[in-house]
Amino acid sequence: MKFEELVSATGLAARQVRYLIAEGFVPPPTGGRTYATYGEAHVAAIARYERLRSLGFPPAAIRLLLEAREGIPIPVADGITLVVAPNLIGSGADIDPIMDRLSARLVTILSREPTDAG
Repeated sequence: MKFEELVSATGLAARQVRYLIAEGFVPPPTGGRTYATYGEAHVAAIARYERLRSLGFPPAAIRLLLEAREGIPIPVADGITLVVAPNLIGSGADIDPIMDRLSARLVTILSREPTDAG
């Protein structure tokens, strides 16, 4: 897609999209300056950035979070921190199977009785 289509797909101002690309929050286009094209990776990167901003993270913190190799630590409860891969933030991943697996793991880990499940 062309730059104008990327702007339209994300709902951001063209100036904001250019800023995100210039600052490295969004990968550069393919095809160089003259034939620049954008794809779903660009839309996803913008969605991820906007999601983190909506959670209150400033750009400097977002940069650190996205550069984290181990993932983004998110405190859930006393003694429990969820680590999320940066590429999943704002990805629209199907949450139901993830929640089912997470719930089963927590039950196993926090149970007083030993279980065979891993």
